Amino acid sequence: MTIHHFHPEGLPEAHGLYDPRNEHDACGIGLLANIHNIKSHQTVADGLRILKNLEHRGAVGADPKAGDGAGILIQIPHDFFTAEAARIGFDLPAAGQYGVGFLFMPREPVYRQDIERIWWETAREEGLKVLGWRDVPVDRSVLGYSVVDTEPMHRQVFIGRGPTIRDEAQFERKLFVCRKVVSNRVVEVLGKKARAYYPVSVSCRTVVYKGLVLGAEVPNYYLDLKDERVTSAFALVHQRFSTNTFPSWPLAHPYRFICHNGEINTVRGNFNWMAARQANMKSEVLGEDLSKLWPISYEGQSDTACFDNALELLYMGGYSLPHAMMMLIPEAWAGNPLMDEDRRAFYEHHAAMMEPWDGPAAMVFTDGKVIGATLDRNGLRPSRYLVTDDGFVMLASEMGCLEFAEERINKKWRLQPGKMLLIDLDKKAIISDEDLKKDLSTANPYKDWLKKTQVVLRDLPKAKTQRPKPAVPLLDRQQAFGYSQEDLKILMAPMATTGQEAVGSMGNDSPVSALSDRPKLLDTYFKQNFAQVTNPPIDPIREELVMSLVSFIGPRPNLLDLKGTSKHMRLEVSQPILTNEELERIRNIGEVRENPFRTVTIDITYDVANGARYMEAALDSVTAQAERAVRDGYNIIILSDRAVSAERVPIPSLLATSATHHHLIRKGLRTLVGLVVESGEPREVHQFCALAGYGAEAINPYLAFETLEGLLPTLDEKVSAYEAVKRFIKAVDKGILKVMSKMGISTYQSYCGA
Repeated sequence: MTIHHFHPEGLPEAHGLYDPRNEHDACGIGLLANIHNIKSHQTVADGLRILKNLEHRGAVGADPKAGDGAGILIQIPHDFFTAEAARIGFDLPAAGQYGVGFLFMPREPVYRQDIERIWWETAREEGLKVLGWRDVPVDRSVLGYSVVDTEPMHRQVFIGRGPTIRDEAQFERKLFVCRKVVSNRVVEVLGKKARAYYPVSVSCRTVVYKGLVLGAEVPNYYLDLKDERVTSAFALVHQRFSTNTFPSWPLAHPYRFICHNGEINTVRGNFNWMAARQANMKSEVLGEDLSKLWPISYEGQSDTACFDNALELLYMGGYSLPHAMMMLIPEAWAGNPLMDEDRRAFYEHHAAMMEPWDGPAAMVFTDGKVIGATLDRNGLRPSRYLVTDDGFVMLASEMGCLEFAEERINKKWRLQPGKMLLIDLDKKAIISDEDLKKDLSTANPYKDWLKKTQVVLRDLPKAKTQRPKPAVPLLDRQQAFGYSQEDLKILMAPMATTGQEAVGSMGNDSPVSALSDRPKLLDTYFKQNFAQVTNPPIDPIREELVMSLVSFIGPRPNLLDLKGTSKHMRLEVSQPILTNEELERIRNIGEVRENPFRTVTIDITYDVANGARYMEAALDSVTAQAERAVRDGYNIIILSDRAVSAERVPIPSLLATSATHHHLIRKGLRTLVGLVVESGEPREVHQFCALAGYGAEAINPYLAFETLEGLLPTLDEKVSAYEAVKRFIKAVDKGILKVMSKMGISTYQSYCGA
């Protein structure tokens, strides 16, 4: 799998503690739309006025003219572009028969010529035709001194619709394919010089103007926006505040479909899972063009850019825009007893296809035909809107961005957690959240599809056989996995009696593992992240309704399967910590009738006689066995260190899990298999979280359970072994939720592999 890196000009290389992959932002968003699809320059001007009034939500450094980025997304102003094309010397066809690409280009003419040549050639190959080019007029005097050197050349390319293209939707898809092919070829031809190239938007419906300017200066920089002929029925605007990061031209918003206030805290995992799907994705809508689209996102892109790319793939693959948004940012469904069954089935079906892109998010989105806004399941970003009597909808991070006479206002309200506001320009109507989701959730028989593809662990029959008790004494195995008296008395005993982690007030003054001269467990080399801009943090106790530990084990269905034809089944567990009995159900699942699951157990121990240096070879053997098992048709892998003894040394479970997870991603096989870890190592919350973060969909801490049984006589409260295990699992679950909440993540699905 080829990895393409995204590194725009203006961003430094990764060094020290800085990594461009950690680019996040917290911003101001705005939307103004005419419900009746009446285009006017006043709508554009008012959108820019909203942007100006959101300036306090942006950031300015020592250079008073350099902002973190601002921009506007509007409909293609056909009359304006027709006149401009005639002035330059080429003709444009009717509206909808051509597309406009807004491109950031290198300032060096020789590189621009290469890029333009690639556009001409690729468009012809894709059945399109380049009609002409235009320089976008700008006023450089509004740029800050720190920005001038990174300013790209702004060019617009006009692309005609080919004779084989049936309709506007197919034309939009072809423009998408053409843009992706061009981007990949530019990287191949120009190498590092490709950093100065970025396709801001390529569409037959919309165009984006954005850059590293202050919000108030956007119309002063892009002179087009002052022209009365530039009209639109809506305007999406965005003022960026990049948190602890470096602003750059491509990272300004809006993107091609969205602008976003917040951060996607699970972007690392989302990026990996999208890449893992590449080998097994098929689309009736895109057909052979699908193979031209990879990579969907480039290594180093921001969280919002990756989200926009994923949304674009789903949309171009045949989903409606609101449908795709509900897949990526689902409302809380697992713990909501009031949700109707059709809608719950809709979310549960798609949960097996796509993990949530989780984090605080106020999103405004459009494809040029519908405009909408949605809020994350926690509602951690402000978003208010109003509707006027003459058919305008204004939504922004706060009210007051644009003044309306009070008598003109029919409705004032706010976006609620997980809810969606949608304006359909074809229907000339606002579609309510209830009506929209009812239509989508009943459009297909999702409950029937679930019955065919979903197996719930608790519904499986009990295993006929149990694992024999090991001959190695408990104390020897505890020592082999690094247990200490502190683990037993201070960590595990309280979990077995109270059902929650022990609370201590003393700090940890032991040296960090990398500097310690004592042997440390691998997980101690990792620290839990905190979200950069999630404010306030999620409270996993009070906000239990929106938190979910549901996990799915097994193959992931084809993401672009619109008709429920997938034959892959997934095993649903209500939480990821498995008892010994539950693990045996999974291990023996292949014996259940009419069941497509096949489980294989891979030993992650090796012969002690081979010495410590043999661990790398042992790890290679584990990943090779995992790859072979998937190719042989096994769809659940259990990584087990139960064979530990005086003769067998365990590979650290975190190392074995992460190596297997990433090896299968690189081979394009990860979405065909579920990963379960059977290990004696995990006993505290951080260890379970580390395993989850590196791809474990479920974990069986068998030695922790045996240890609890051994501790029963010493506990302050008399409890049974069953009750002790139950309380321990409850404590671990609560601990995982606590760690996830610090990262601004609400679902285990999003945390797994992130």
